[in-house]
Amino acid sequence: MDFEFSPEHVALRDTVRSFVDKEVRPHARRWDEEASFPAETVAKLGELGIMGVMVPEEYGGVGMDTISYSIAVEEIGKGDGSLGLTVASHNSLCTAHILAFGSEAIRRKYLPDLASGRSLGAWALTEAGSGSDSLNMSTRAEWKGDRWVINGSKMFITQGSVAGVYVILAVTDREKGKDGVT
Repeated sequence: MDFEFSPEHVALRDTVRSFVDKEVRPHARRWDEEASFPAETVAKLGELGIMGVMVPEEYGGVGMDTISYSIAVEEIGKGDGSLGLTVASHNSLCTAHILAFGSEAIRRKYLPDLASGRSLGAWALTEAGSGSDSLNMSTRAEWKGDRWVINGSKMFITQGSVAGVYVILAVTDREKGKDGVT
């Protein structure tokens, strides 16, 4: 098995590394000390294609593979671990779940803005009473008329204070176990 990066992976690594050296490292300490969120840098990462690295082109992403995603997150994390986590959770917890489980209408509505970095994705799973145990959470989603109505509360929402799109896990049918969580 060949463990060397492809030429495309090397090019991506070098591009992201250069971006991090210019746009992340010089500011990371200040962002941390000021407890500020680098929204402008996230937008630039979107322009670079990193916020939609695994999203297919038809939804506004660049359609690269998981290795590309890993390379990007690793390089960003070397410059600022917090920003690396932001990129990782945006791509894997929000965007990837919409891609894997969202209807075609949901994909077309949300993925272009997520992939471009115009909107940041959040993940809402954890609850006070159940932690991250999705089968024991109390948040419920019920289909009423033409929409889902969600009742419950979440805590520790990844990117909760800065996101524009939220993936919220909720129970739709407790009797179905894991298949009753959406």
